[in-house]
Amino acid sequence: MGDLKIQARLNGPYLVPGPVTVKDEAGEVRKVEQQTVALCRCGGSKSKPICDGTHRSINFEAPAASLESD
Repeated sequence: MGDLKIQARLNGPYLVPGPVTVKDEAGEVRKVEQQTVALCRCGGSKSKPICDGTHRSINFEAPAASLESD
């Protein structure tokens, strides 16, 4: 398996290359067949952990992030 690259969209979801298998907090497992899968970062999605675009209507602003290297 190659390196997994996750992209954080500005004030939006995390984008993950698909297809992927997602397990939600209830333990339900589902296969998402899309080429790119958007994962909720705002906490407002009605289809968590998949993004449904709610971040736009609630004006989600992600905190500034920094990547620390070893």
